[in-house]
Amino acid sequence: MAFCTLALGATATWSVPVHAADAGFTGFVASLWPEAQQAGVSRKTFDDVTRGLEPDYKLPDLALPGRPATGAPSQAEFVQVPADYVKEANIARLATEGQRLLQKHQATLTAIEQRFVVPSTIILAIWGRETDYGRYALPYDGMRVLATQAYVGRRKDQYRTEFIEALKLIENGDVTRKDLRTSWGGATGLTQFLPSELDKHGVDMDGDGHVNIWTSVPDALASAAQQLKNKGWQPGLRWAYEVRAPANADCTMGVPEVTKPIGEWIRAGFVPVRGDRLSAAEQAQPASLLQPEGIYGPAFLTTKNYFVIKEYNFSDLYVLFVGHLSDRMRNPQPFATPWSASKQLRSTDVEAMQKHLTRIGLYSDKMDGKAGMKTRAALGAYQKSAGLKVDCWPSETVLRAIGSAR
Repeated sequence: MAFCTLALGATATWSVPVHAADAGFTGFVASLWPEAQQAGVSRKTFDDVTRGLEPDYKLPDLALPGRPATGAPSQAEFVQVPADYVKEANIARLATEGQRLLQKHQATLTAIEQRFVVPSTIILAIWGRETDYGRYALPYDGMRVLATQAYVGRRKDQYRTEFIEALKLIENGDVTRKDLRTSWGGATGLTQFLPSELDKHGVDMDGDGHVNIWTSVPDALASAAQQLKNKGWQPGLRWAYEVRAPANADCTMGVPEVTKPIGEWIRAGFVPVRGDRLSAAEQAQPASLLQPEGIYGPAFLTTKNYFVIKEYNFSDLYVLFVGHLSDRMRNPQPFATPWSASKQLRSTDVEAMQKHLTRIGLYSDKMDGKAGMKTRAALGAYQKSAGLKVDCWPSETVLRAIGSAR
């Protein structure tokens, strides 16, 4: 899973003295030695990595004494409107560079595609989105991030495991302590893996005896391909089909649970753009409807492979970015339907909507302030019940209606 890296501002002061907290942190890190030893980490590696290690209390997603839990920062995938996130100028630039890299790494990509049956362009698109093909330098000391999150993060158990897995990477000589740079959430390397994910899916594609996703392009790309394959990638299946939705389309159907064969969607009026002629096998594939801006902007029929990419990063916009960038390396055409000028509400407003929708039985997912598939569908159901225009989009109009209904 990938974590978007955001600049962090100054944090509020908290009531526990820093020296006391640091002493507690030092003791906590020392207490991890038995687990590290059991995982095969030597005492020398453990001491070298942890000597002088200090916590970073400015990280997000922490639960510090005397201070409210910080929560994760608002990732671009969840607070930007699609036109800003899947920005045409950025897609075009990355597609041009991706075409160059297709040629430069042709032999490696061909071998990866043959071995893992994941298209080269999908793998390159993940690399482009995660680190701008390696141009983006990850800003955090990885061991410091993982140790801090394990100590006072909101997901302590998860990061305790990640810290031990990172120690194993250093012990094995896959990466040096200095080169283990990460995002605020601990994802590392050219294609942004958590250490535990690298343990499950890492590939030594260049054959040097190490899984090196930091400086070895073959290892980084093969590891991403292996992860997608392990999560269920279907060979020969597109990630999605852009369609034009009929005027009477019910946007509340846009959830993963509502699947129909693509041919059935087409017969219901969802027309593939640019006159795409789909084979009988393609039409038999199950698909879900995705309307990222509700009834506005492009619509898509998403296949199983769409949700496999979503295992890499849970955002629909992330999958759209990767899928579309992959397509653009082969075909220069942008989305057939332009994005609208929709405005994204603040996360706090979307969360208030989610709470109300939960109270009235229309929503049962996470209260995260993110207008994902299930939130949009629930909003559409609410709009139906309230006699509002049904567009499945969190607007000021819906917010006012919910406010007056409380």
